[in-house]
Amino acid sequence: MRRVRCGLPGGICSGQKGFTTGTGTHHSTAAGRGIAAEMNPITITIDDCSIDTVDGRNLLQTCLENGIVVPNLCFVADMTDPPVSCRLCFVEVADVPQPVPACKVAVRAGMVVQTATDRVRRLQRSALRLLLSAHRADCRNCPANKQCPLQDMARFLGVRLRPRRLEQVQRDVPDPMEHPLFTFIPSRCVLCGRCVHACRTHGGGLLTYIRRGFDTLIGALPVDDAESLHCGGCLACEAACPVAAIFIKDTAPPDATMEAPGSLDPSR
Repeated sequence: MRRVRCGLPGGICSGQKGFTTGTGTHHSTAAGRGIAAEMNPITITIDDCSIDTVDGRNLLQTCLENGIVVPNLCFVADMTDPPVSCRLCFVEVADVPQPVPACKVAVRAGMVVQTATDRVRRLQRSALRLLLSAHRADCRNCPANKQCPLQDMARFLGVRLRPRRLEQVQRDVPDPMEHPLFTFIPSRCVLCGRCVHACRTHGGGLLTYIRRGFDTLIGALPVDDAESLHCGGCLACEAACPVAAIFIKDTAPPDATMEAPGSLDPSR
């Protein structure tokens, strides 16, 4: 995808000032580029800039590849079915009455998109405040401090890390929670699902969501199944986590079982 000249100052669509999102480098993979090459080239308009892309490409990925900042947390480049869990990537699309999450939109010829309207920003700030209300902002003691997408997005959107409008929510779970293979810190987790996606992508499938609704946590299948699930401590989940909420243990006893009360067993 390439950026083309537009009528904005500077003459090129460089987007707004960027920030680290924790989603990695937003370039398509070789496989993704191969698929894109077989698709129809089109032009769309984002924030008054003409963008060359291909029909059907993910709108959020198109924005990020062209330097246009759209707050996001749960998206991973070339993800086929984004979970839309963070609710941060809202944009406005012409002829669509309500803002939509960019990660679930496929681009089409002539599409006109606005990423920074007042309505979009209100939704993004509300979503971030809600997310932060269940996140312990202990930045000074967090390994992700100063490299944290939450800090970056809060700064970008003008939101306090400790929102005054919402009461801080405390989950009634052990913190941290221990699994023979990893340590999970619920008070840091923002349920973006990136660790679950990374685990499945790398052939493990050990991590999953447990419980429901507000009580949802990241957990694991019983450790007896770890070998059959090809969990070899690849560190993909740890690397994917944007808020340092999961850590792989150096060693795990081969006959270890799930521990209570801090169990991560989905059956509990």
